[in-house]
Amino acid sequence: MDAGARERGESARARWLRMGLETHVALPLFAALLLAAIWAFTLHFIALERQAAGAAAADSVRELADTYEAQVVRNLGAIDQSLRVMAYAVERKGAAGALTELNQHGLLPPGLVFAVAIADAHGRVVARNPAAGPASVARRPYFLHHQRNKGAATMAGPARSDEASGEARIDFSRRLEDEEGGFAGVVAIAVEPAYFTSGYERRRQGEAGVLALVGNDGMVRALRVGEKVMWGRRIDLARDGGAPAASSWDGVSRYTVARPLHGFPLTALAGLSEREQLAMFEQRRRASLWEAGVASAAVVLMAALLWYWIWQAAKVRRRIRRAQETYAAASEANMDAFFALRGVRDRYGVVTDFKITAVNSRAERLTGLGRHQLQSMTLCGWLPHARGNGIFETLAHITRVGGVHEEELRNSMPQFHADWLHWQVVGVDGGVVAIVRDISERKQAEERIVHMAHHDTLTGLPNRSLVADRLRQAILHGERNNRAVAVAFIDLDGFKLINDGLGHNAGDALLKEVAARMVGCVRRHDTVGRFGGDEFVLVLPEQQAGDGDRPLALLLDKLREAVIRPVALEGQPVQVSCSIGVAVYPRDGGDADTLLMNADAAMYRAKETGKNNCQFYAHEMNASLEHKLALMEGLRTALAERQFRLLYQPKVDVETGRVFGVEALLRWHHPQRGVVGPDQFIPLAEESGAIVDIGEWVLLTACRQARAWRDAGLAPVTISVNVSARQFDEARLVQRVQRALERSGLEPEWLELEVTESLVMRDLRESVEKMRALERMGIALAIDDFGTGYSSLAALKSFPISCLKIDQSFVRDLDSSADDQAIARAIISLSHQLQLRVIAEGVETGAQRDFLLRNGCREMQGYLFGRPLPPEEIQRLLEGQATVPA
Repeated sequence: MDAGARERGESARARWLRMGLETHVALPLFAALLLAAIWAFTLHFIALERQAAGAAAADSVRELADTYEAQVVRNLGAIDQSLRVMAYAVERKGAAGALTELNQHGLLPPGLVFAVAIADAHGRVVARNPAAGPASVARRPYFLHHQRNKGAATMAGPARSDEASGEARIDFSRRLEDEEGGFAGVVAIAVEPAYFTSGYERRRQGEAGVLALVGNDGMVRALRVGEKVMWGRRIDLARDGGAPAASSWDGVSRYTVARPLHGFPLTALAGLSEREQLAMFEQRRRASLWEAGVASAAVVLMAALLWYWIWQAAKVRRRIRRAQETYAAASEANMDAFFALRGVRDRYGVVTDFKITAVNSRAERLTGLGRHQLQSMTLCGWLPHARGNGIFETLAHITRVGGVHEEELRNSMPQFHADWLHWQVVGVDGGVVAIVRDISERKQAEERIVHMAHHDTLTGLPNRSLVADRLRQAILHGERNNRAVAVAFIDLDGFKLINDGLGHNAGDALLKEVAARMVGCVRRHDTVGRFGGDEFVLVLPEQQAGDGDRPLALLLDKLREAVIRPVALEGQPVQVSCSIGVAVYPRDGGDADTLLMNADAAMYRAKETGKNNCQFYAHEMNASLEHKLALMEGLRTALAERQFRLLYQPKVDVETGRVFGVEALLRWHHPQRGVVGPDQFIPLAEESGAIVDIGEWVLLTACRQARAWRDAGLAPVTISVNVSARQFDEARLVQRVQRALERSGLEPEWLELEVTESLVMRDLRESVEKMRALERMGIALAIDDFGTGYSSLAALKSFPISCLKIDQSFVRDLDSSADDQAIARAIISLSHQLQLRVIAEGVETGAQRDFLLRNGCREMQGYLFGRPLPPEEIQRLLEGQATVPA
């Protein structure tokens, strides 16, 4: 157990030692040590500088104190000498003549600086210079002191405020004695405090230095800081000569030295501001810190860059080592071809070729050569093109500098059996490893993606962008060669019914068949494109200018006949036609957008003229388009400006002749165009989305009208309201109907909503959910235009409806068409079997009425019974019906 633990410990130490020897691990440690050394040296240097600066400041303050002490001693000595001379003059000439004698001999102190006074034993001032009025010093401290104490010593009094001038004065005095030694008065000299600090030099002492004369009692006689002179405060003289400390008078840290003055009870105090004295040191300290910071940043940056480079190199070395270690095992199982190449060098060390040292089986299949054949060759001997196409230079560069190189290229070398190759070259010791992959399939897939971006995925035809590009190219070619270019816009008639009725798969199959037929009708250099849905475009270049439209018309008739041929979908033949609009360059437009727009306008004219025909563009078609745009513009404000009206067409029970309901029909009274038929503006409202708001207005207005008839005392009638496709698809349809009933006060059982068969077949599950929600509210539902929507019996059985409405297209020819008669009988019979009401619309003749009645349809509406009427006439009709006995 102990031996195992020792082995594990030795192994761990060995791992740590190897890690420590790794450059990318040792480098950060070395950088950290270098940083520590830089900062240790910097901080030590700063500490030495600080110590030296402090010592220099201490020397400076001591020197200043010596100078100031000598100056004050001289000044005090002069004052003491003047007092002695004055005392001697008083002894000789008396108090009254002493000053005169001194002035005559030039011994009187100057009056601008010194105020001299002589007082008698009673304190009266008997002589003064400068002259002044009578005064008394009997209460002055120095007078009382000399009066009580014998002795000839000079006394320095505290600073005081002069009574006459209000300025500060320091009194220096000396005792006068008579011949018997008794008190005879005093001589005094008053000096301004600034006199003792006049030696303050800002150049030497700065703005916060200090000079002070302090009594041994701690009371300041004179104190100057910069330009400010103070006196009369008490300071502590115990702190002097040591470390800098905050001054008691202003809190500034200073170096200070106090020197007691020999022969006087005074102390001379000198001080220098620590901040000012160490200002140069602070500058040097900041500079040193900045230099250390810059040096540290440089070390960190250089170490980081060097470490990153070393780390990357280490990663490359490890990757190469792993690649070398795993190459033999991995290369055989890899889907890529591996080529290990060793550089062949000349005597100068320059790579002149590469020896193939190892390959895998994938390389054999890619080249068609055996392993031993490849390993016996050099790169340039096997691939002579390598020197000309840059491959050799790339391999030589990777051999010199290392790293990884990747590249995709179209293969131009017959030695590789591939159209596209992907190269990845990794530098190894003495050469490279080339990993080659055949990417031909991927490139083909990319080409297919590019093809899909410009072609319709269903039919494979060019899409909108490619058609537009080819049209522009055809126009340029036609302009250069004086040729015409025809553009045909094709829209399938009735495709939507097939797509909704038989499903999208059947619709897709129909589109592909129609597309193939169109391609079979045109020339090889013509373009058949799909714009989307059931819209196709033909680009027909190289038309002979001046040949007229007949050749084009013949071609397009051939195409139309090909389209109209029946197509078998899900076991039953289905037939669609197409409407074609044609525009010709340069007659109908000089650019692609104009030609497409005019061909589209011509196609809409073909739709308007009965469909299944071809129309060539004419300028008046733009007028039709402008008419359409004007109507769409008017729709935006028609509802707000109350331009819509509702008419009501009676629904009649033929057996009784009574009106049991009415259908609300919308009319638009345009302020400029008069009455606009619903066949013109309803499709535009559907297209623009305005039908949702218009439909909500119709629903509310119809409900209110029905309620108004009820409130007028008329028998209740069911009011039918048509629901458009956009209304039915709108998520809030049920809430809108509920709100209309609530606002109008109409009971739900007197409202019937009519929806077309094709509308509910678009999304059967969602349609049934909405219809059941309306049924739960008590609203009746009717299928309008029944027989035109391709609904199955299974779907019909699931509808929660109460009525089927036979479309007027089956009623119109009942008196002459056996097919329409059979369809009408089938619908009536189906309704009875499903226990549904059945009503026929568009009944205009007695023959139609009689046929429907004989076959069990008793509810009808149409011009035979009444045209759409305004609400007032409907009310009169209902009132008249109420007077007729049932």
